[in-house]
Amino acid sequence: MPILNSIEQSPEKHQSINELVTSLIEEDRTKYNRIIRSFNLPISSFESFCSWSNESYTRNCIVENDKFQLILLCWEEGQKTPIHDHGGEECWVKIIQGEFKETIYKVNSSGELNLTKTSISKTGDISYMIDFMGCHCLENISSGKSMSLHLYAKPIHNCNLFDEKSGKSTPKKLSYTTVPQEMIDLI
Repeated sequence: MPILNSIEQSPEKHQSINELVTSLIEEDRTKYNRIIRSFNLPISSFESFCSWSNESYTRNCIVENDKFQLILLCWEEGQKTPIHDHGGEECWVKIIQGEFKETIYKVNSSGELNLTKTSISKTGDISYMIDFMGCHCLENISSGKSMSLHLYAKPIHNCNLFDEKSGKSTPKKLSYTTVPQEMIDLI
């Protein structure tokens, strides 16, 4: 059995969103998996980033820089994403509150979408996705509001949306519902 170093045995616990962001800034992307798993903040830590809509889930920027993008998605009951890819970047999703169904598809040589996996994630669970694994959609299956934290290694400004019936993709420019004042001041 391999011997784990002390960091792997007991990852540091982040006490605030600022500590989480600082760790992401200071480390390279090979450490993002450990970092995203190392924090366990109360739901109240995310209140200042929340916005809600009955029309669609919201994409609320916590921070974006050249290295990564950290977004809080806020979901009403039953809301779901279209089937999408991640523009070639890695994506970790940590469930802050609620329960989600993730459906993963692969596009075959004929351009058809084939369902490959469905899984359920609950509060505290983490999923990982990168384009070679396929494309996916997420759905809030909780009976109420839910939140998920999305960490992208390098910001994603564009992705492809896939039609479930035809498998055809359409490019989509991504935007935020809310952006922190500090980022607005830099623009």
